[in-house]
Amino acid sequence: MNSLRRAGVLTLAGCLAALPVQAHFQTLYVQESTLERGTDLEFALVFTHPFQGGPTMPMAEPRSFSVTTHRAGAEPVKADLKKYLRPVEWKAGGRRAAAFRASIPREVVRSLGDHVFVLEPEPYLETEEDLYIQQFTKVVVNVGGVPSGWANTQGLPVEIQPLTRPYGIWTGGVFRAIVLSDGKPVPFARVEIEYLNHPVDLKTGAFGRKAHVTAPHAAYERLSVVADTEGVIAVGLPKAGWWGIAALDIGTARSHKGKTMSQDAVLWVQVKDMK
Repeated sequence: MNSLRRAGVLTLAGCLAALPVQAHFQTLYVQESTLERGTDLEFALVFTHPFQGGPTMPMAEPRSFSVTTHRAGAEPVKADLKKYLRPVEWKAGGRRAAAFRASIPREVVRSLGDHVFVLEPEPYLETEEDLYIQQFTKVVVNVGGVPSGWANTQGLPVEIQPLTRPYGIWTGGVFRAIVLSDGKPVPFARVEIEYLNHPVDLKTGAFGRKAHVTAPHAAYERLSVVADTEGVIAVGLPKAGWWGIAALDIGTARSHKGKTMSQDAVLWVQVKDMK
């Protein structure tokens, strides 16, 4: 093994050893990522462990919640959605935690094309690890089957830039993306993938108790990949439903209120069976 490659492997091993074990995912749930026409949308913003359906961690008021609309042949238009947020108590595993809901009116997503929703939460103090976690979270909703800006970056401190369209994905498909920090690829970024394994009841604000699948071993509850030297990842998606993809501890902001902070990038993609 040449010295350059050896150094890369040692750097990768050191990064993996230094990272905390996490299964926290900021969810930005909406029922459908593909719409025939613009309609009212209901979002649930919950900080949780999606495969296990909890425990759910309390959220403070998000710093920002927005959507950028990409119409073919037009400049992107960004809209602030914080006024639509309302605090709720989310039920998971018999416990309740502070979360948020957002009822987005039809006029916000009436245009044909891609609508990129972005959430910047307040950093969360994980007391067991004595660090803060902040997950910049995206989901793309398409209207009318007209692809437009799904591959565009949103100028976030940390971000997952899709190389595969992040909606209209068949079960068994492979999703590719680039992990970015301050707009630059992150070589050897550690990425975790979890399946939203419990039904989401928007009416009652709860995860259903019955899981969609049962893992044969704890290792199957969370998939892990490492980006290549160009920050590119490839992820297989074996079951229909929502999948969260989280690139961990990639931000340049390393502390918050005197404690270590992990800035993560999260992207949610929806998969459907071919029938």
